[in-house]
Amino acid sequence: MSKVIVLTGAGGVLCGVLAKALAKEGHKIAVLDLRKEAADQVANEINANGGEAIGIATNVLEKKSLTLAKKEVNKKFGLCDILINGAGGNHPLGTTSNTHLLSDDLENTSEGFKTFFDLDSEGIKFVFDLNFIGTLLPTQVFAKDMVDKEGCSILNISSMNAFTPLTKIPAYSGAKAAVSNFTQWLAVHFSKVGIRVNALAPGFFLTDQNRSLLTKNDGSLTPRGNQIIEQTPMGKFGEPEDLVGTTLWLCSEGASFVTGVVIPIDGGFSAYSGV
Repeated sequence: MSKVIVLTGAGGVLCGVLAKALAKEGHKIAVLDLRKEAADQVANEINANGGEAIGIATNVLEKKSLTLAKKEVNKKFGLCDILINGAGGNHPLGTTSNTHLLSDDLENTSEGFKTFFDLDSEGIKFVFDLNFIGTLLPTQVFAKDMVDKEGCSILNISSMNAFTPLTKIPAYSGAKAAVSNFTQWLAVHFSKVGIRVNALAPGFFLTDQNRSLLTKNDGSLTPRGNQIIEQTPMGKFGEPEDLVGTTLWLCSEGASFVTGVVIPIDGGFSAYSGV
């Protein structure tokens, strides 16, 4: 049965692929992204391939923007059945330069060099807001459509960082841990009104945000990229399509008794001790 599915951050690589995959299943897709041109590009591709989609410029940190997006979705497609909270990301101001603090680092005056003590609170706040508040607000707006309807669910995007924090990115790791915890909280809170809530926890996928950190201009891996591959039992980065199967399952009636789970899709990274 066709459902109305709203995806935030769907102008990006990962959620753009999810939007297209869900459209192929016959669902009506609302592509929400801060960048109108990115949202339209995904929606236009879906429509060109026989699907049904609209692109809407939306700021997930502004409730007014989300409310306007909901009105447009309701007018075009009807009530929202499934929400995928895909908006998120990191910020350089919430990232340390080195993986470990050394005494000499306190004397390092190189431009752009950051120890833990130099982390910018506004940068950290930005990361927490984008990932956590950017999940909470869309849920407040769109989940009202789902109360006491059959077959409704919410899918959040956490990260394997939520299981074991990565070095250098304390803000992002902490924010995704909050998303995982919030997923479980929402699953319990919404359990009596028929809304399931689950999350994906992707491992390492090459995206516009991290490509320059993990690969060089010639396509070879950076030291951090190599380190990741060495710690990933399957020995490769994930492809966006690797998220599709789990997404389709969690959004389907086949997962009708599944709620409150956070599923790693990481090639075994979170299971590997390194030894």
